[in-house]
Amino acid sequence: MSSIKDVQEEIVSEFEILGDDKESTIFYIMELGGNLEPFPEAEKVEQNIIKGCQSKVWLIADDRDGKVHYQADSNTDITKGLISLLIRVLNNRRPEEIIHSELDFIEKIGMGSIIGSQRSNGLAAMIKQMKLYALAFQAKQNA
Repeated sequence: MSSIKDVQEEIVSEFEILGDDKESTIFYIMELGGNLEPFPEAEKVEQNIIKGCQSKVWLIADDRDGKVHYQADSNTDITKGLISLLIRVLNNRRPEEIIHSELDFIEKIGMGSIIGSQRSNGLAAMIKQMKLYALAFQAKQNA
């Protein structure tokens, strides 16, 4: 499995191909959301909604052999694409890796200028929630 750093570099390379074409970049992000595994309808409940996102984003996580496995969905295509990028980087990793990860690909691909400040706040909330899940699983493992 590639490291978090390697996966981020792959993402940066993919976005470099798109250049400064904002429309193509947004379309690509929306397309990425289609790669998410199906989200269980029964999990689309209030307690799984990430607070701080403009759109609805549901996120769940479970421990699979000591690694955190995420599933997510959103009611908007662009937000679904954003969470799919985060899952691509952080999924199926040990909690320590997730907690200590530096997600610099977001800045490197110029995501802030692509999605605007409201969605940037939502993206930060998604990262925070993913790291909180990792902390909870780490605490369970160390108990």
